[in-house]
Amino acid sequence: MKINFKRLDPRAITPTYGTEYSAGADLYNLPDSPVTVPAHKTVLIHTGIALEIPEGYCGLIFARSGLATKRGLAPANKVGVIDADYRGEIMVALHNHTDSAAIVEGGERVAQLAILPFLKAELCESEELSDTVRGAGGFGSTGTK
Repeated sequence: MKINFKRLDPRAITPTYGTEYSAGADLYNLPDSPVTVPAHKTVLIHTGIALEIPEGYCGLIFARSGLATKRGLAPANKVGVIDADYRGEIMVALHNHTDSAAIVEGGERVAQLAILPFLKAELCESEELSDTVRGAGGFGSTGTK
């Protein structure tokens, strides 16, 4: 599958896959644009690119595992959703979960982008829902093991 992207800033780095089997393409902070993310705060990181995602697909922005586990920096919304009709700049709302300010260097990988198909559901109001063994049990109702 080919996904068109537009460089909105001449410094923008093309998203890249780390390995042949990577599910997500790395998104980069703009070169020469270090960003300080204060402790327990969220900052928008500019990638300088826009995407043309096909109808029936979405872009999902996930944390980079090393950045999240080693430095405490991860998308604030946990998973960012890019709709197929969005043509603006892709930005990553990066949150600092630590007690110290962190610097995201210019050109640093900040998140990963996965392109996935989705089903558009028709949501229909109903007076009754079918019964299941679980029923309305949630948040740990199936046990801890």
